Amino acid sequence: MAARPIPVNATAAAILGLLHDGPLTGGELVAAAGERFGGFFSVTRSQVYRELPALAEAGLLRLGKLGPRASQQYRINAAGKRSFRAWLTGPGGADALRSPLVLRMLYAGALTEDDRAKLVATSRAAYTDRLKEAQEHVGAAESPYERAVGEFTVAHLEAVLTLLDNIETAIPTEPGATA
Repeated sequence: MAARPIPVNATAAAILGLLHDGPLTGGELVAAAGERFGGFFSVTRSQVYRELPALAEAGLLRLGKLGPRASQQYRINAAGKRSFRAWLTGPGGADALRSPLVLRMLYAGALTEDDRAKLVATSRAAYTDRLKEAQEHVGAAESPYERAVGEFTVAHLEAVLTLLDNIETAIPTEPGATA
């Protein structure tokens, strides 16, 4: 009889999901997370390095080969696969968006016109680049699930660009903002 799956959070599930493709080091996991789902789910370096030892201690990962500069590979094991599957089949629900940029845009009226213009311009450039990459990923998607998630990512990035367009043209500086 298989042991009961250990509950995991979304960050741990993201790591376990990436490890289904084979062993990776912490740095490789950070890079793979950014490439695979950076358009809709952020995983920071500190989160990865905090989760890896906890997942190994919980018995969901095993250590792999040591790499250059003492980098440690991690491999998912059967218990990790059970926990990942349990997370996947868990209840759905509405997600909370956590976006520092959207939070900044909420308070953009407190910025000077120049500061707001710089924030919008740098953000627009970054989101335009991410949109181009996301559109390329949609074109290269191999499964219908990758394509659907890629199309969501494109729509999300387009929505942020629309937000930036509306912030720049519609919101004047609020009274009391410092110049």
